[in-house]
Amino acid sequence: MDTQRRELAARFVELHREGCFLLPNAWDAGSARVLESAGFPAVATTSAGIAFSLGRPDHDYVDPSSAGDRVGRTAMIGRIGQIAAEVRVPVSADLEDGFGEAPETVAETISMTLTAGAAGGNVEDFTGDRSRPLYDPELSADRIRAAREAVDTTGEPFVLVGRTDVLLTGGKLDAAVQRANAYLAAGADCAFVPGAADAETIGTLVREIDGPLNVVMGLTGNALSLADLRDLGVRRVTVGGSIARAMYAQLLGAAKELADRGTFSYAEHQITQTDLNELFRRTPESDQPRPATG
Repeated sequence: MDTQRRELAARFVELHREGCFLLPNAWDAGSARVLESAGFPAVATTSAGIAFSLGRPDHDYVDPSSAGDRVGRTAMIGRIGQIAAEVRVPVSADLEDGFGEAPETVAETISMTLTAGAAGGNVEDFTGDRSRPLYDPELSADRIRAAREAVDTTGEPFVLVGRTDVLLTGGKLDAAVQRANAYLAAGADCAFVPGAADAETIGTLVREIDGPLNVVMGLTGNALSLADLRDLGVRRVTVGGSIARAMYAQLLGAAKELADRGTFSYAEHQITQTDLNELFRRTPESDQPRPATG
């Protein structure tokens, strides 16, 4: 990791020390640059958005016959590297389940992610197998432990996030708390529990989880604001693939208008060529890392 990336990674670690911050999710270099231009102190990747941009489905329950549709590790980390190379803020990587069951595979994924220039990454316990939706608790903790060891071996700053999909797979809140705490004990720096969207559930997680909590908003729209989440004690907030899906909704609407009506009203809401060129043009100021803010 070069000096500039190390500095960014160290700043990303500091963002998790106190306060609450919003970490929006990008799917390619252009979307990451747009988010960076809005002033966010860091960006995350979205595996869903990356998959959609490659014409693939997101990691989900899969039929064994269609398992090859999933974006592979090389392609995913390649895109993460492209994003990290194009922005001057820290990048946190969505690493799904680490691209393999074995702890050794997860460790390899983390090492590759560090080499790609990421300042953090999350590893989830979702398997994609309907007969066994989550990896066993002991194995899941071992996978986080292997990831931690891979980070510590390098000596580089890196925020390791342990994600549990208990709530998304229909499990109980207490099971989500148990897994989150086990992942923190195994070496995760932050716990991530997607599927928690109401104040009561999130408040319980904050109280019962022994470390910083990440929640994801925007999956279906939500009445809670960032200020509300800050008051509840959430440390960081991501938006998953929701921005990408909103963009694809606009694309699909434009495509249907063109195909069905042969009209062009969708173009009334486009960003001008000049504005995009200006946004993506590199300047000495844009090449400077942004300061971390909570």
